[in-house]
Amino acid sequence: MSHFSTVKTELRQLQPLVQALEDLGYSPDQGSRPVRGYRGQTVSADIAVTMDQGGDLGFRWNAQTGAYELVTDLDLWKQTIPVERFLSKLTQRYALNSVLQASDQEGFQVSEQRVAQDGSIELVVTRWDA
Repeated sequence: MSHFSTVKTELRQLQPLVQALEDLGYSPDQGSRPVRGYRGQTVSADIAVTMDQGGDLGFRWNAQTGAYELVTDLDLWKQTIPVERFLSKLTQRYALNSVLQASDQEGFQVSEQRVAQDGSIELVVTRWDA
C-alpha cells in the first residue's frame, strides 16, 4: 500500500521553484527522480529532494492543473515545520523568484529588498529608459 500523498500547489514555473527550494536550504535534483517513502517505496517526480531523515520531497508536473504538485510520504514528514508552513514559505520564495525573473526580463533592476517583521518581502525595482 502506497503511503505517498499529493498536495496541489499553484507553482507553475520550474526555475523559480528550484530556486525557492535552494533559497530554503534544500538541494533539489531535476529530471525524473525517485522520491523515497515508507519501507523503501518510491514514486517518480520531476524534482526530488533527498532527505536524511524521513521521506524525501518531490514535485511532479500535473498537466491537467498546469502546476507542480508536492509528492511526499506525510507519515514520514520529519521537517522542523509542518507541511502547511513549508508550502507557505516555499510559495513566498517562489513568488519572489518569479517577480525577480520577470523584472529582469523586462529590464528592471532590484534597487531595494526588505523583509518586514511579519515576514513579508518588499521589493523596489527600477529601470532607466534612454
